Amino acid sequence: MSTFDPLASQRGGDDPEFDVFLHGTVFLDIIFTGLPQMPEDGTEVWADGMGSCPGGIANLAVAAARLGLRTSLGAAFGDDDYGQFCWQSLQDEGVELAHSKRYADWHSPVTVSLASDHDRRMVTHGHQPHEDATTMIGTAPRARALLLDLSPDEPLGKGDPGRAWADGAREAGAKVFADVGWDQSGQWNPAVLDDLAHCYAFTPNAAEAMAYTRTTTPQEALYAIADRVPLAVVTNGAEGVLAIDSESDEEVSIPALRVPATDPTGAGDVFGAALLTGTLAGWPLSHRLQFAGLCSALSVQQFGGSLAAPGWGDIADWWHHTRELTDTSSHARSVRRRYAFLDDLIPPAPVHATRRAAATIARLSDA
Repeated sequence: MSTFDPLASQRGGDDPEFDVFLHGTVFLDIIFTGLPQMPEDGTEVWADGMGSCPGGIANLAVAAARLGLRTSLGAAFGDDDYGQFCWQSLQDEGVELAHSKRYADWHSPVTVSLASDHDRRMVTHGHQPHEDATTMIGTAPRARALLLDLSPDEPLGKGDPGRAWADGAREAGAKVFADVGWDQSGQWNPAVLDDLAHCYAFTPNAAEAMAYTRTTTPQEALYAIADRVPLAVVTNGAEGVLAIDSESDEEVSIPALRVPATDPTGAGDVFGAALLTGTLAGWPLSHRLQFAGLCSALSVQQFGGSLAAPGWGDIADWWHHTRELTDTSSHARSVRRRYAFLDDLIPPAPVHATRRAAATIARLSDA
């Protein structure tokens, strides 16, 4: 779908079939944005905007595919209309689904997201899939990288049946880019960090990083994580992102871009897909983080998670607009200076490449 391949210089005759393989739960996301306030008991609140799109692991899959990565997803889908919509949407985005499966009489998971005052609240309904991941996926395809969430219930490298697919892919050469979900129990089991011995990168947010490492600042958490993985990244919301790449001996702190946020759904997933893209392409750490921050900032200005992920057309439009601004403030000059590396990626004229789609059942991505 995209006219730009960020890994063109990396490709050779013995390449893996895919750049990235993912597994997780696909939700049908229904997003309401622009709420003046959350509804109180017995009241109705009208939203300024509404969108529908595949969510959950689909956020990462679509974001990676739109950035030009050859992307394969192993996920369970229901045989209802919700499942059919999510399946078709992912195929239309160029995500390969040979290791996914549709299940009869299984209700597709659904999440309703309410965005108000730069935050969101969600309501979700779903059931456990009929099979574990390894039974459904079988042997994962060869890929340059895996993107997955760590869990103490399904450890890596210890023969856990649910993770056998991931262990096999890792042993076949895939680099594991790991994240971690919010611990609702509040225990923050540090055993999760033992899995980092099998990972290439770890990208928690600041609250998660400090909780799991038992540290009190994002910087201390970053150092603790960097002792365990080659690429340690700690995202810190409006404060930006911190990272250490021990392979290239780079340590970088990047400020966040100032943008008006419409819906934060999936912004972290977009960040992760963009970071993966730059890492596989061999970019300097600062460029990877700037690029990931830009993609995340572009996504929060649109409705939805997966369908808000930017493509190269959106990135080109942003850079051409930013580069041509006459604003001479220190901030504007800093942004133009930090993103000057995009001149080497984006042609002088806007490219005809994948762009974001409106997050509704009726619209698909342009190509």
